[in-house]
Amino acid sequence: MSSNSPGPIWKHSARAGVLLAAFALAGGSLLALTYSSTRERIAQNEREFTLSSLNQIVDEHRYDNDLFSDLLMVHDRELLGSKKPVEVYRARMQGKPVAAIIASTAPDGYNGSIHLLVGVNIDGGLAGVRVTSHRETPGLGDGIEIDRSDWILDFNGRSLGQPNLDRWQVQRDGGEFDQFTGATITPRAVVKAVKNTLLYFAAHKDELFSVTVEQPGNQDHASKLPRN
Repeated sequence: MSSNSPGPIWKHSARAGVLLAAFALAGGSLLALTYSSTRERIAQNEREFTLSSLNQIVDEHRYDNDLFSDLLMVHDRELLGSKKPVEVYRARMQGKPVAAIIASTAPDGYNGSIHLLVGVNIDGGLAGVRVTSHRETPGLGDGIEIDRSDWILDFNGRSLGQPNLDRWQVQRDGGEFDQFTGATITPRAVVKAVKNTLLYFAAHKDELFSVTVEQPGNQDHASKLPRN
């Protein structure tokens, strides 16, 4: 047999190809496993953060249902500030409505949208408000964060009648609420968004608590109110 026979070279290449394929398969499987594990951990962390924020607004002793299962998706771009449906977490005690926590948006912040959780008690009074994300200027607009100042706590106990609707503005505009030194646009946007959320709740309170959940715990299949 000639020393230039391609046989040994072909066999060597085939073995190398098999080894490369095996390494690629093992690497792909490891990446998939890591991604799956990381995704689950991230989802769990996000759930725990959201629950912590919800419990800051409506104390966990006030309700006995699973907020993530008793979830409703609603849409009202004008009053809730979002093009997409937003979450409404419904708190109940022994089946009776206690409060709704609505994920509304202030679309007109200084540097973009400000995302909020607005808790409204069944009587229409505010249980509390928290900012979940924003891009406002550090040292100025970030006073809306509970970790930065207690400004957001001034909403506690407020309602559409306290103050009157024409006073649901920052003081610079003739309203009831403080603004920040050097930053009026941010608090103005939040006050407007909270007022609009109260208006939405007042108009849809009965619907919000009467719609039943189709797929508990799954936001992709959560019940929805008709679009406005």
